[in-house]
Amino acid sequence: AYEVLSDPEKRKRYDQFGFAGMENGAGGFGGASMDINDILRKFGGMFSGGFGGGGGGGSFFSSFFGGDDDDEPEENRGSDLRVRVKVTLKEVLTGVEKKIKVKKYVPCSHCAGTGAKDPKSIVSCPTCGGRGRVVHMQRTIMGNIQSVSVCHDCGGNGKKITEKCPFCNGEGIVRDDETISISIPKGVMNGMQLSMRGKGNAARRGGINGNLLVLIEEEPNADFIRDDNDLIYNLLLPFPIAALGTQLEIPTLDGKVKVTIKPGTQPGEVLRLRGKGLPSVNSYGLGDLMVYISIFVPEKLSSEEKETLKKLEDSSNFKPERTNKDSFFTRFKNLFGK
Repeated sequence: AYEVLSDPEKRKRYDQFGFAGMENGAGGFGGASMDINDILRKFGGMFSGGFGGGGGGGSFFSSFFGGDDDDEPEENRGSDLRVRVKVTLKEVLTGVEKKIKVKKYVPCSHCAGTGAKDPKSIVSCPTCGGRGRVVHMQRTIMGNIQSVSVCHDCGGNGKKITEKCPFCNGEGIVRDDETISISIPKGVMNGMQLSMRGKGNAARRGGINGNLLVLIEEEPNADFIRDDNDLIYNLLLPFPIAALGTQLEIPTLDGKVKVTIKPGTQPGEVLRLRGKGLPSVNSYGLGDLMVYISIFVPEKLSSEEKETLKKLEDSSNFKPERTNKDSFFTRFKNLFGK
């Protein structure tokens, strides 16, 4: 390089023609191009320690000059398939196996997914010789640099089809119905997405199948409202029952249970039944069932019923008083407390 820069004539040719002006017959750098490995050997392994190379620092230079790590072939992978699956709260409690029918791309049965009419119609790619990659030589100021890239004639698989399968038009896949069994774990939530590897659309000509993505849709329940892993149940009590107290049965997801209504139960009180809620996908244990007390007030009364209530109206026990008990708003907030 110093020889070129210090010689006015050589400098002029380099400025005008670049490196080409320094080739044989033009008074260049000695006529012969130097291989990159020769250059690295001249430096006595300077690059081998710092860049993880036992091979003369090739990995270091390949990152700059398009070596083996560049231009990787695109993965031949089928597209993902998305489905929606509805579940009930009872299925969330126990987990469930569901079978669904989907329309998806599957390997062509006539060509076994190859896309060729017959085995003789598959030949080695003439461009890359069946290797799937082609070698390029690039001349630089440091010598000839060799790089490897994907063969764009065969897409990197090293094979060409001379005669296409008439049933799939050479694609190797066809659209068909398939029944898939989906295992839904207990504790799933509305909007959660499950992934089933390899259950999606088949890839063209024998690649990797895509995934099946299952979106969970939770069906409304007539008795319960879900709050994370807890369930909320609204228990509507007649006034006499709330005042006198009793034992009665209420529903849960796995059968009925008895609860005790103490005398003088107030509207807005919450009974917590531990372990009667839902499981979590990622942990053990169950949520709780929160029983919210409401008092039923009749809209229609007979004359006799009205007279009975009027007699009670003057009783001191039926006159509301402010007490130190929790207010309605405090009880409402505690409904969602743990």
